[in-house]
Amino acid sequence: MKTVIIAEKPSVARVIASVVGAKENHFMDGFLAGNEYVVTWAYGHLVALAQPLDYGFKSYERASLPMLPEMFKLIPRQIKSDKGFIDDVRAVNQLEVIRRLFEAADKIIVATDAGREGELIFRYIYQYLECKKPFFRLWVSSLTDTAIRKALKELKPGNQYDNLYYAARARSESDWLIGMNASQALTLAAGEGVFSLGRVQTPTLKMIVERYNENKNFIPVKYWQLQLTAEKFGVSFKALSKIKYPCKADAESVLQILRSDSRAEVIHATVNQVTVQPPLFYDLTTLQKDANKLFGFPADKTLFVAQLLYEKQLISYPRTGSRYLPDDVFAELPGIIQNLEQYPVFSNYCISLKNKVLNSRSVNNSKVTDHHALIPTITHLPNFLAEDEERIFNLIAGRMLEAVSEACIKDEIVIELRSHDVEFSAKGSTIKKSGWKEVFRCFETKVTEEDNSILPICKEGELLPVLEVSHIEKQTQPKPILTDASLLSLMEHAGTDLEDEEERDVIKGTGIGTPATRAGIIEVLIHRQYVRRDKKNIVPTEKGQTTYEIVKDMRISDVGLTAGWEAALNNIENGVLQPNTFRQEVEIYTVQVTTELLNVTVNLPENKSCVCPKCNSKMLFFLKCVKCANVECDFIVFRNKCDKQLSDEQIIMLIKEGKTGVIKGFKKRDGSLMDAKLKLDENYKTVFEFPMKKSNPKKR
Repeated sequence: MKTVIIAEKPSVARVIASVVGAKENHFMDGFLAGNEYVVTWAYGHLVALAQPLDYGFKSYERASLPMLPEMFKLIPRQIKSDKGFIDDVRAVNQLEVIRRLFEAADKIIVATDAGREGELIFRYIYQYLECKKPFFRLWVSSLTDTAIRKALKELKPGNQYDNLYYAARARSESDWLIGMNASQALTLAAGEGVFSLGRVQTPTLKMIVERYNENKNFIPVKYWQLQLTAEKFGVSFKALSKIKYPCKADAESVLQILRSDSRAEVIHATVNQVTVQPPLFYDLTTLQKDANKLFGFPADKTLFVAQLLYEKQLISYPRTGSRYLPDDVFAELPGIIQNLEQYPVFSNYCISLKNKVLNSRSVNNSKVTDHHALIPTITHLPNFLAEDEERIFNLIAGRMLEAVSEACIKDEIVIELRSHDVEFSAKGSTIKKSGWKEVFRCFETKVTEEDNSILPICKEGELLPVLEVSHIEKQTQPKPILTDASLLSLMEHAGTDLEDEEERDVIKGTGIGTPATRAGIIEVLIHRQYVRRDKKNIVPTEKGQTTYEIVKDMRISDVGLTAGWEAALNNIENGVLQPNTFRQEVEIYTVQVTTELLNVTVNLPENKSCVCPKCNSKMLFFLKCVKCANVECDFIVFRNKCDKQLSDEQIIMLIKEGKTGVIKGFKKRDGSLMDAKLKLDENYKTVFEFPMKKSNPKKR
């Protein structure tokens, strides 16, 4: 009996092969074999939905819109070339390997990532190859030998995951319908420039631009507060006036009165013992937010590093949306903590947890989705990690230790003073028991918040000496420009501010995108040149601002609607909603959006326009190319040049000036990269021009 196991990528296949004893190395042939097993792999999405031309739709023609295929077709993954999209040779070759292995198999085990996209990757391959053999699902949350062996004993028939696939397919097809139609409609309406719109990316762009505009258009208002410095038992502390003065003269007038008195009366003093429970475990989104705040990591970088750690068997599955553990996994934590005693960063703290009852507030079977929260694995310790890998591992391991530790106990102190009818307030705290806050206290990466200043214990009616009174100039502050961390939060909680209570309930806990896809959406917006990173901030480009102005009031930018669709996809996954019902709703929406966009008036910035250098007609900007509007003129510039996608700005410079500046990153045939200028030759063809190398005379 021959069993074929298909993983999502080669690195995971190697791990599984070592567990099942498939030691024969046929890696260059696309598989590993041995012990009655053959282990093969995809390279992510090997199969995708077909392009519009495959359904008979002509791209960028009004008559073709809206494009609504009766049945979607599957094709091998494609890549961009100078002549448009062509099949990815590596994908085609690997699909042929998988075809042969499936045909010879007695049993197929699906070991793609255990989630919506992982299921889609396999099902699209399975359907494209027209395979009819039964398959079984390997569902793991970590790649340790123990977890894989256990999962192999608990294989489930593939049809038990049909709803997961239906949700994944619905997501894929709805993104095609909305993205293809909306992008082409807006591009046609504009007449020039390439516009990309999408089910999730456009509402996300709207959030970025609106926050940026709100910040930049904010007019700060100055105000003044009085500050009083009092003392008791040699401990001095500062208290701020409750009143905020809009005029400096008013503040100074009151200040002169206060300076005539050397004491202030305590009118209220409280000491409350507060219990601060530890944070929940990490899911992917909260990990990405902390990594951005602490290290400046973009969201996609955190996901990339976490995926490396997962494949090195150091952490559980990273693309999780849950911050809880089930009972059986919680039972493994003492072993994980004992293992971490050998890890210098947390060794002392792990030893201190011996014989203590672990905090179980983050244990809830009902709140675990496809995968439990992020934790280190039980059997492996880091060894020779790169700096970024070590940082992410330390966050995950440290958060696990925090989550199972005792609560932090502290006294919160509030003192209110009065001087000449002006009331002041001071707040402070004193930690009585550090609890979970001890985990990172002596570590360079400090996730916990700093505690406020220590205040003395006071009684009502006491008169305290006043050491100083002054006024402080302040001003109102705008909401900050979005970063990866704050944007992820907005995406996660999108729609919670809707006025309609019923709509809020529908999308509660959904947001837009998923933990696994939100980082990719941000990168798509950057790739489309709608936004860029300015240090930690994410700011819109001129193109992003232009696109926002066009679509800001349209349905395609409706955050609430998009969040509602995420809830609908979850309902498909849970068997509550039929996929066809969702498809019909998306098609109706697609028709509405396409019609709306085709009829808009687009006012592009003047510097984006340019004319054909050959016949002086208007140039039209499209997704794959920029070409002359004159049908009798053959002047055209393809965007993809040696695997480098040219921007609007680079093409405009080429057309207007006949030459670009040096562009980095063109790919040679051998895979290496080169830098070069592009120029138009005497026949108006785009050719390379290589910069002269500077001479390097030998020193005498």
